[in-house]
Amino acid sequence: MVVSVPGRDDCDVIVIGGGGAGLAAAIEAAAAGARVVLLEKNPRPGGTTALSVGSITATRTPHQLRQGIQDSPAEHARDMAKINSRRGLPDNPELRRVLTENITDTFRWLMELGVDFIGPLPEPPHSRSRMHCVLPTAKAYIARLAQRARSLGVEIRCDFSAQSLVTQGARVIGVDGIGTAGRHDRIHAAATVLATGDFSGSAAMVEKYVSADAMKAIPVNPTNTGDGHRMALALGGRILNGQVALVAIRFLPPKRPSLMQSVPPLRLLARVMRIAYECLPEALVRPFVMAFITSVLQPAKGIYQAGAILVNRDGRRFGDETGDLALALPQQPGGAAFMLFDRCIAERFSHWPHFVSTAPGAGYAYVPDYRRHRRDLWHQADTLADLARSLGVPEDALRQTVFEYNETVAGGERGTLREPPFCALGPLNTVLVFTDGGLAIDSALRVLDAEDKPIPGLYAAGSVGQGGMLLDGHGHHIGWAFTSGRIAGQQAGAFAREAR
Repeated sequence: MVVSVPGRDDCDVIVIGGGGAGLAAAIEAAAAGARVVLLEKNPRPGGTTALSVGSITATRTPHQLRQGIQDSPAEHARDMAKINSRRGLPDNPELRRVLTENITDTFRWLMELGVDFIGPLPEPPHSRSRMHCVLPTAKAYIARLAQRARSLGVEIRCDFSAQSLVTQGARVIGVDGIGTAGRHDRIHAAATVLATGDFSGSAAMVEKYVSADAMKAIPVNPTNTGDGHRMALALGGRILNGQVALVAIRFLPPKRPSLMQSVPPLRLLARVMRIAYECLPEALVRPFVMAFITSVLQPAKGIYQAGAILVNRDGRRFGDETGDLALALPQQPGGAAFMLFDRCIAERFSHWPHFVSTAPGAGYAYVPDYRRHRRDLWHQADTLADLARSLGVPEDALRQTVFEYNETVAGGERGTLREPPFCALGPLNTVLVFTDGGLAIDSALRVLDAEDKPIPGLYAAGSVGQGGMLLDGHGHHIGWAFTSGRIAGQQAGAFAREAR
């Protein structure tokens, strides 16, 4: 904490973090007439939003209405409560109401900014189809929002690492940080919005709040080091549900993106993709859309329940795949594994409702999509010996592993692995997708202190401002990022006006 007596403010609102939540906050504050400076510690805006699959779950969207889907925020909130209740953890129904009652407006706002979507797509156990997929990739969010922010006069300063909040009494009046060339800088403002993401990239915070084992997982966004959490904690803020995190076994993005994957998120391309998706047969459109599978993708539990197994680099299983092996995988040789299945499973997981994973721009990815568009992950052979050679694992060990599985584990719904060709996808690694521990906030996105009193001038949005709310299911984290960012920006702008 740095104590300062302010002179003339450098701006009205400071936004710390240039992901989806931060850009949304900056736009709304600037649209209300505030002078806004957005600080991003990376070379360019993007955050975890740009790395995500990009799906957003919303109700009463134009897409739902065109399909005649009758839905409501109240039904959405009830479904979220049912999904979250499976965890048996504390939740925040008030913030859930804020999300579900505002997500429709947020979705239309994104469309007005030029973001294109397809959908809605079903995602059980949701009672309605609500999942919408951005086109062509999640980078479109950042491109459209950054463009809008700059058009409103938002000053975006990249390579600026916020270090501490500046205060006058209990009120936050700015930030101290390190800018380009290592220069220390102080910026004064009437209001500050924290939009710094989660703390999955901070080994110390992951160990403290989640577990020591979770430290071994690869963070999706290693630059999410809990900066906003740390700065707010220094002022008496507190973290809710700090132990909640998604540690999962996933495929990593390709090391060398294809030409299609390197295409910038152009509005024209997104529009063409949407029109083609809506008007042309799926068989013609899907190969083009699926060329954009670039995200960190997680195999669905169903493919393991159907009989797929995980083998390590020694060709051995290391646990029950239908359970949770995420923390066991880093202990395996090389910290990697391969998912093995046969022709029967491959055929079954080639069409809805049996999908391998969700996927950007298309909703769901099936075996043929991985075979065609993730050649870096795909292995296939007529014999287990040949498959072992393709994977680089011992042949005898793999044959013995499959024999033992077929004889002792397979049965009932979990099928055997007997029908060639044999296939494998991998390597898979354990990934720390996100941590859900956010600062305590109220419904106006004001950060609360240890006595549940708002810290004047300080707001939080996105993961750092999750307030103990659970966001299980696809499309809720990104929906909260934009929705909370907008509200925080509006509230910060109003606070700044009153402070003038």
